[in-house]
Amino acid sequence: MTHAERFTALRPLLFTIAYEILGSATEADDVLQESWLRWAAVDLDTVREPKSYLAQIVTRQALNALRASARRREEYVGPWLPEPLLLDEHDGAADALLTESVSMAMLVVLETLSPDERAVFVLREVFGFEYDEIAGAVGKPVPTVRQVAHRAREHVRARRKRFEPVAGAAEVTERFLAAASTGDVDGLLALLAPEVVWTADGGGKASAARRPVVGPDKVAKILAGLFRLGDTLPDLRVDVSAYNGAPAIVIHIGEHLEGIFLLEVDGGLITHLYAIRNPDKLAAVTVPRTIGRA
Repeated sequence: MTHAERFTALRPLLFTIAYEILGSATEADDVLQESWLRWAAVDLDTVREPKSYLAQIVTRQALNALRASARRREEYVGPWLPEPLLLDEHDGAADALLTESVSMAMLVVLETLSPDERAVFVLREVFGFEYDEIAGAVGKPVPTVRQVAHRAREHVRARRKRFEPVAGAAEVTERFLAAASTGDVDGLLALLAPEVVWTADGGGKASAARRPVVGPDKVAKILAGLFRLGDTLPDLRVDVSAYNGAPAIVIHIGEHLEGIFLLEVDGGLITHLYAIRNPDKLAAVTVPRTIGRA
């Protein structure tokens, strides 16, 4: 196989690694482009395991990009949320572990890890790479990688919520949209968990709460106000979709994409709403992406 054939065959895996380390499909694309240039210069006769070799290249480039963006994220206006990911409908959604690994809830937890912890966790827990392969990717001895993996695994385990597939949340989403679109505050309250959280990412470029909003009464008030905009904006359009393996509400005003709102559902109630309104993170969200672990 040629360089291009090997790279193309592994692209879903490589994209997923980069996206989970960076939380950005746009930056993941840039990482893959840089990785391809490096891969194209490699003598294939010296490569025993192309999958491991390419994963190491992509991980190094993703870590470089993550560290380079650290200052921008520290100075970010309001909460920073990952870029929504529209999954290709043919990419094997039956892989529950893979779908959970790109869920907004998981990506938000991964944001709390250090760059090395994040890369080690992704490579080990999601993709099952051996410790020596991961050591080559992050540039640390195997014993250190084992320690980092244990620390990251415990951190994630303590913070992540149970993942519920889209199918289990479809009815809740329909009821939510019906209540929100008609201004039915009581209907909204019945769907919101007692500890529900609203997290909005405007990046200082779109109207959004600067801090997470907690509690059903406060969240319902935000939602009722948001959907009341339809009374004054006749060209407002609300669609139901799925992003990052979860139900999502997509709002347009005319042809302009205003925001994507992902719903996290647990036990038949909405526990978290993620509102992505930063136009920079919405520029490429209509492009379906193929993810993979093989």
